[in-house]
Amino acid sequence: MKNQINVLLILLLSALSLAWIEYQAKEWKVPGKYINLKNPYANKVDTKFVGKTLYKIHCSSCHGKQGLGDGVKAKRLKSAVPDFSLQDFQKQKDGELYFKSFIGRDEMPNFEKKIHKEEERWLLINYMRTLKKE
Repeated sequence: MKNQINVLLILLLSALSLAWIEYQAKEWKVPGKYINLKNPYANKVDTKFVGKTLYKIHCSSCHGKQGLGDGVKAKRLKSAVPDFSLQDFQKQKDGELYFKSFIGRDEMPNFEKKIHKEEERWLLINYMRTLKKE
């Protein structure tokens, strides 16, 4: 009887933890000044592959090579790692992606000091846009 109660408690706590993780992933509030932030490099051709290179260095370990949220570090995180190829991700405005990618929160680190040039940040956002499903 005691073992059954322990198993039920573990299952209940696991379900609550998963629900909390999903809630946090869905409720990432982006400040208004970022929501409508325009990408001044939206149409720039990245001939030097700056965005792709920065992605490989800073993002792929968690988000995966193709942006599917399946990087080697993803399994160790408590929060869900977004799949960049999904429509829900791709329909976000550039300013929202900018805030989430460079300001961060919780397990998503702040990259303002690691990627300090504005052009590089926007080229990385542009590269993330290429990771969508065709």
